[in-house]
Amino acid sequence: MAESQNIEYKESWRDEYLKWVCGFANAQGGKIFIGCDDKGEVVGVKDAKRLMEEIPNKIRDGMGIIVAVNQLEKKGLPYIEIDVPAYPIGISYKGVYHYRSGSTKQILNGPALEAFLMRKRGVTWDNLPLPAFKISDVDDGVVKRFKALAANKGRIESSLLEEPKEVLLEKLHLTNGDYLTNAAMLLFAKDPEKYQLGAFIKLGYFENNADLLYQDEIHGSILEQVDKTLEVIYLKYMRAKIRYEGVQRIERYFVPEEALREALLNAICHKQYQSGIPIQISVYEDRLYVANVGSLPENWTIENLMEKHASVPYNPNIASVFYLAGFIESWGRGVEKICDALKADNLPMPEYTVHPGDIMIKFTGPEDRIVRVTDKVTNGVTDNVTDRERQLLKFIIEDPGYTMLQLAEKMTVSRKTVAGYLKSLKEKGIIKRVGTTRSGHWEINETKLSVLNVVKIQSRKT
Repeated sequence: MAESQNIEYKESWRDEYLKWVCGFANAQGGKIFIGCDDKGEVVGVKDAKRLMEEIPNKIRDGMGIIVAVNQLEKKGLPYIEIDVPAYPIGISYKGVYHYRSGSTKQILNGPALEAFLMRKRGVTWDNLPLPAFKISDVDDGVVKRFKALAANKGRIESSLLEEPKEVLLEKLHLTNGDYLTNAAMLLFAKDPEKYQLGAFIKLGYFENNADLLYQDEIHGSILEQVDKTLEVIYLKYMRAKIRYEGVQRIERYFVPEEALREALLNAICHKQYQSGIPIQISVYEDRLYVANVGSLPENWTIENLMEKHASVPYNPNIASVFYLAGFIESWGRGVEKICDALKADNLPMPEYTVHPGDIMIKFTGPEDRIVRVTDKVTNGVTDNVTDRERQLLKFIIEDPGYTMLQLAEKMTVSRKTVAGYLKSLKEKGIIKRVGTTRSGHWEINETKLSVLNVVKIQSRKT
């Protein structure tokens, strides 16, 4: 049997393996076999009798726990089995908390340790009291918006929505004793970052992994961050593949809005806010990443995530309010809905990467859905295309539906000037107008064009 989440093989005993015992106790338990090679083959262990006495005592004295230590034999060779149960409380060895993850041992510290200890105590971060956040700090505008969303969805008693905000927040389980909670702050504060660093979403457009062309930050209540983020992404960061069926304009993105919305909602509900690191969205010409500080539920794998599963949000109180507002379902269907949206649009499935401190989802665009902005000029009559006509062609390639007025605004010239450029390009046989002035679009004569080089997307600051 190969090494796994619950199995570790060691040819001989060393006291440093007490750290592995600690890691198993803090995870889901497991067994360490002393006297076996990496493949699990028994090679025997010396001084088995002595180790049978020393190992239990060292585990008890170093960690304060009792485990089963058994002497076994195979083909006349003795070996030792250390059977470590999963403990319901956090276990440390010499003041350090170790954790078994996959087939590796990790040291827990910082936010990861805090989250681990709270989970062992049955406490969630979003339900911790926040004395600094008072009822007077609650944004009435956000409360009003939540009431409208909840009333429209019908998942909460209508009479409760008529109560003052003090009563409403208590009924939403956003109080802990006499104090409002971290969840109440993130949901209903005008400026959550006053109380918690990193409570925002960061966007960046990358030409490649090293070159960031422009970026934005989405601040405010987490109830408002999703819609604001989607608006910025689809208006500024992602380019739609545009085509026309008659006069009907059809836009298709390589990430459907429904899929990206679910990914953002998942990130918000599962984020470890105490890390102080924002949710990060990286957009490229042909792919998009959503990265979030968090972890899978204990004992889960990516396979569990992609299959039908129970709802286990890291921040259950935040998830509850999002459910009442109609943002999410209560049955852990976020990943399923992402996959359904991609399947419906014939797009590749998402790719999840789980690191010790974060989770990342990647959306990939197929070639027929990617808009690559190219510099196209007339083939054979390049010298006859002026720089301004070349600039105009770039905008037409970007969106064939641009009107003369829109083209004039983008080029910061008059409509009359644009009309002259368009007339020149039409006379050269490079473009033609299809449909009416208001509802038509431009078509480029591909047979007269050659792609000379790729144009870098210009940096746009907000």
